[in-house]
Amino acid sequence: MSNVKLPITIDPVKSAQKRASYKGIYQASVMQRLSEAVENILTDVAVDVEFAKDAQSLTYIQGGSRVETSLICQRCNESFSLEISTEFCFSPVQGTEQADALPDVYEPIEVNDHGEIDLLQLVEDELILSLPIVALHAEEDCKQKADDMQFGKIDTDVERENPFAVLKELKRD
Repeated sequence: MSNVKLPITIDPVKSAQKRASYKGIYQASVMQRLSEAVENILTDVAVDVEFAKDAQSLTYIQGGSRVETSLICQRCNESFSLEISTEFCFSPVQGTEQADALPDVYEPIEVNDHGEIDLLQLVEDELILSLPIVALHAEEDCKQKADDMQFGKIDTDVERENPFAVLKELKRD
């Protein structure tokens, strides 16, 4: 593996024929959608990608990425850092017929008219999908404690009138 500047788009078939593997970074400034989803991107995105062919001669892309971000805790509204790491395994396809015929091990990725994939978009999509649904500190690190999260009490002693009691009166007539 050689440490190189990662391309934005790449031809996966040619790269698989060469058994190419890339280890490098994308600068945080090119990750526009990821920067909108987090408070701040603290490091460049480290990416490790291999292109190869399997026993069925299917081209596949296997790799992972890692980035340090800061998020806003939805419990206490304080910032905290979170490392996001992903692993992926894709196979390039053209159209839904090829995507349906892929083995379950591979996720399909659409190639453009030139037979290339957008590697930057692939990595950014995977990082966004790896973000937590709700950004929270660990409970022991959060300033908002569990005892402070009560928003009121429900009186269990209060009996309400049954709304269907009126129907009971109608039935008697």
